[in-house]
Amino acid sequence: MNKSAIAALLAAASLSGCISFAAKPPASLLTLQPAAVLPAGEIQQSGTVKAVTIGPVNAPQELATTRVPVHSGPGGTTIAYVKDAQWVEGPASLFGRLLADTIAARTGRIVLSRRQSLSTPSASLGGDVRSFGVDASKMEAVVVFDASLGREGTQAFERRRFEARVPVAAIDTAAIGPALNQAANQVAADVADWVGK
Repeated sequence: MNKSAIAALLAAASLSGCISFAAKPPASLLTLQPAAVLPAGEIQQSGTVKAVTIGPVNAPQELATTRVPVHSGPGGTTIAYVKDAQWVEGPASLFGRLLADTIAARTGRIVLSRRQSLSTPSASLGGDVRSFGVDASKMEAVVVFDASLGREGTQAFERRRFEARVPVAAIDTAAIGPALNQAANQVAADVADWVGK
């Protein structure tokens, strides 16, 4: 190997420690934890309890990311993202699982997949997460979910908006994570009570 090739390899090796092709990961990631869960080992059978199918939870483009939006300005029309705050996955997926856990625990209903529901009569729940972030003007974590429910045995659908707001002391990861978890659990509990009627 000639001297110029060796020099090029050494230069590339020394630069490899300085160049990064991916964003620096945050020190920690945010997730949602259900306040209500089924006890471990509890068995539910679709023949003995009512069932519900939860479809995909939709979300607007501002939530098609793992970052946490902050609304400010007139009417909340300006969006920024909380520095270093990042969900472990998209908030719509996290909220969908939180809904499933909460509905199963609070209503006693068995939560089925779309495929499983083809052979079992069940209610059908879907909806759109409209807000899952921070309102800077009011210093609140805000979760808004527009739910659609088709009850078993009927072709009609009901639609209802659920909203929860929890105060935050600061707009940083330490404050907004627990506040959004609390707001999401409140919305999920309200939805579960509506489904369980």
